[in-house]
Amino acid sequence: MPHTAEWKVRLHLFEEGDGTTKAHVLLDTGTTALTGHGAAHCHPADADVPEIGDELAAGRAMKDLAQQLLNIAERDIEGMGAPRPSTRQVTGWPT
Repeated sequence: MPHTAEWKVRLHLFEEGDGTTKAHVLLDTGTTALTGHGAAHCHPADADVPEIGDELAAGRAMKDLAQQLLNIAERDIEGMGAPRPSTRQVTGWPT
């Protein structure tokens, strides 16, 4: 049976005066809302390149969100009666 869904994602970046960039990525599935967080810190000796801070903070926020989604999927799979793998495996289908 075909399944189509649309999830909405919003990414917010915040620069602070101390060389810190923070990111919040918000996922709304229609039934669940999750927020991933990430931050990047510019070393005082490095050149201040805001785009790099944005990329690092956004990537870290998305990685946090991805881990949350994987954890939820693993719990859902267990809830369906599937046993937890004895070793850490990637959840889902191979790519």
